[in-house]
Amino acid sequence: MAKLIVKDVNVRGKRVLMRVDYNVPMEEKGGQMVINDSTRIKETLPTLRLLVEKGAKVILMAHLGRPDGKREPTMSLRPVSVKLAEMLGRPVQFSDETVGEVAEQQVAKLKEGDILLLENVRYHAEEEANDPAFSEKLARLGDVYVNDAFGAAHRAHSSTAGVAQAIVRNGGVAAGGLLMERELKFLGDELNQPARPFVVILGGAKVSDKIKVIDRLLEKADTILIGGAMAYTFKLAEGLSVGKSLVEPDKTEVAKAAVIKAKAKKVTFLIPSDNLIVDPVDTGKVNKKGRKIFDLTNPRVNAEKDIPANSEGVDIGPATAATFREHVLKAKTVLWNGPMGIFEDPRFAAGTNAVAQAVVDATTQNGAKTIIGGGDSVKAMNMAGFGDKVTFMSTGGGASLEYLEGKELPGVAALSNS
Repeated sequence: MAKLIVKDVNVRGKRVLMRVDYNVPMEEKGGQMVINDSTRIKETLPTLRLLVEKGAKVILMAHLGRPDGKREPTMSLRPVSVKLAEMLGRPVQFSDETVGEVAEQQVAKLKEGDILLLENVRYHAEEEANDPAFSEKLARLGDVYVNDAFGAAHRAHSSTAGVAQAIVRNGGVAAGGLLMERELKFLGDELNQPARPFVVILGGAKVSDKIKVIDRLLEKADTILIGGAMAYTFKLAEGLSVGKSLVEPDKTEVAKAAVIKAKAKKVTFLIPSDNLIVDPVDTGKVNKKGRKIFDLTNPRVNAEKDIPANSEGVDIGPATAATFREHVLKAKTVLWNGPMGIFEDPRFAAGTNAVAQAVVDATTQNGAKTIIGGGDSVKAMNMAGFGDKVTFMSTGGGASLEYLEGKELPGVAALSNS
């Protein structure tokens, strides 16, 4: 069922309570919290400008970090209000409170076109519990609800689901923002009936994270290319040795089932033919989570099917990258979710960068529709400087995966039907 979108709602003079995803990376510098990446703020600007033009009184809700229901000064949204004002080129008011008398008084003073950002909704434990009473408190701040936070739409929280339902009960409507509209279009409509050939590239650490996505995409894809650490579980399932590579031994039967299904569906299903491998050396240190820290030494290409016992795979090899590129360049639709290796380390980024380049070339040279499914794939595209050279990059991590699996997202389900 198609959802109501904000551009089709009369908001003039109305209080529009809008959920945004301002969970931006920040760090402390000189005693102040500084935003490292404002991409998530930038993505909301089209909806905000539309609301301002249409004469709405805009009240923004967002979360930042995991304060666990307590006031954590380093997770205040105040610096975000300053950055948003700078990016919008207009004032943005800030409320130290999220709900209650102070917030309600600030909302009451808003004029048409004004914008107010509320303090971190996760300062209240009731938010993540989707507490009905807290949802009603939020609902007192708005006449219309707008959700432009796709990245949080898989959470059944007060600000993503409960308040939308409360505003509708109170006679209002719940609509998607312009970013939400694009997310649903590209991750939903465009992939339900993709232009063919449809090539899917999947990476990341675990088969268990992606198996439902793989299973669903096997119904639609022409080709599935597997990279990242999850490829080693597929290698293990073939009876090959993977050395000290990150692997899920208990998921080999799941991997085998995916390969069997691919053959039955006549889907080309490829895992790496070569890998970049290293020799991990124990440093004797542990990280914050208590896990051993290893130096990854002697990086080299391994073209053998088996990975040596004392070595670990960290990226796809050049032959695999070339094969993957051939398939991507033939595609009319490409979906990429998950890096090919430990791309954050420049020594192990070549495979991920090669795939990124192939996706860009498929877009610019062949007119393919290319969709980056959120998370680390988006980070990799931005690190390579390719963020604006593909058709669409999702702002959702877990939300993108769940939507690709075919799950109904609570934050989407709560929106009014169009």
